[in-house]
Amino acid sequence: MDNSQNLLALCSEHSDLDLSEVEKIRQISGCLDIIADLLESDVFIDCRTRDSDVAIVVAQGRPSNGKSLYLGSVVGEFAHRSKEPAVIRTLEVGMPTMDMRGVTQEDKSVRQSVSPIKNSNGAVIGALVVEKDVTERLRAEKKLSVLTSTTEQLIERGAAQKSSDNTLPYYVTDGIIMFNHLGVCTYANPVARKIYTNLGYLEDLEGLSFKNMIFQGVEFEEVLQKKQVSINELRVGNYVFNINHTYIKNKNDDLSNVVMLINDVTDVKNKEKELILKKVAISEIHHRVKNNLQTIASLLKLQSRRCDDKVAKIAFNESISQVLSIASTHEILAEEGCDDVDIMTILQKIHANILKHGLLINKGVTIKLKGDTFLCDSEMATSIALVVNEVTQNCLKYAFVGRESGEINIEICKGSMYSNISIIDDGIGYDTRSEGTENLGLNIVRRIVTEKLRGNLVTESSCTGTKVLFDFPMNLANRQAVDI
Repeated sequence: MDNSQNLLALCSEHSDLDLSEVEKIRQISGCLDIIADLLESDVFIDCRTRDSDVAIVVAQGRPSNGKSLYLGSVVGEFAHRSKEPAVIRTLEVGMPTMDMRGVTQEDKSVRQSVSPIKNSNGAVIGALVVEKDVTERLRAEKKLSVLTSTTEQLIERGAAQKSSDNTLPYYVTDGIIMFNHLGVCTYANPVARKIYTNLGYLEDLEGLSFKNMIFQGVEFEEVLQKKQVSINELRVGNYVFNINHTYIKNKNDDLSNVVMLINDVTDVKNKEKELILKKVAISEIHHRVKNNLQTIASLLKLQSRRCDDKVAKIAFNESISQVLSIASTHEILAEEGCDDVDIMTILQKIHANILKHGLLINKGVTIKLKGDTFLCDSEMATSIALVVNEVTQNCLKYAFVGRESGEINIEICKGSMYSNISIIDDGIGYDTRSEGTENLGLNIVRRIVTEKLRGNLVTESSCTGTKVLFDFPMNLANRQAVDI
């Protein structure tokens, strides 16, 4: 049984379509391989069965480049609402469904874009389905309009030259223009007419020659020879177009056509420009915040130099270190131009600031940073930076009293659900159970860890040193800001 007989048998057995409707579907099915090659996708025709939740595959087109998602034919298989909702929706409402998840008859996850096939009265008689692997969603979005347009166009192209019965849907988002073998326009859909009107064309497009309608030096003979000529991001006036010229020859007759698809990407490009400008603006804001914080740190440093009280100087240095810790986050954000930063890079900046502005004068204390790294947003990075800075400063102040040297290790451990950072010194230690062991700085640290990072803080100390470890969940997207 050939494909046409099989299609007729399936439609007769499972649907209520009449012979003229089946014939229209049969004609479209003859173009599926062309469409599959054009879209580099698997393409199907599904028809409604007598069960409202089930459709049946009556025709299948596979790309000739071997990139089909299917091992074999699925003609005669059923498409159920629970697995292919896009197909059932389009058959029910008569509107296209774009980029909806589905599960194939071979249990593969795909993205389906579906366009209705209608009879002469406008009633839905089938659905044209294009399937893309989930990993190729972007390509599916770009080429969806080709699916929506090509089927009806190939069926109606013979009548398009003289008849006003052009039934290409008005919801097609791409401009579609068809030229006959002489290079004369025989059809232009409403989107194409609007594009050319906006560009200043006053006359009807049908009847114009190919050379009077192209936007760049593409020859008609070049399209006939190469079969496909594409132009990406072509600027015409205030517009930006992606244009594809494709030579199509129907298998069932000797008619040949050239189809020009015009995808207006002006809005997309304008939004990309807006995003770039916003990115630059955000980067500039981070840069200015960093500069302001460094100015504050410089003012504190000047005040510290005028002060003779050693306790006050220590307090000034602590404040300077805290301000520079926050400034480090904004400095990296200004360099990266985004809101995600590498935590290792942040802590390296803090390490450098401690060496430059901390309490290492006349002490042989070394600070080592090691472990994993991960990306986090600016708020999370700032909280971690403050905690690490404060704990490290406490180590420098109290862990090595009466000693000339020591070592502080800052270790990052990344986990799938929770990550942790530990600050370990080999100092003299202290009794964590005695009252008054936590100063204001450690109280702030505990609040930041528990309330902003939603984690836990653990301190262990003995005569051989002290270990401060805090953990935090990796997903803090829904955290609420807490004033410290």
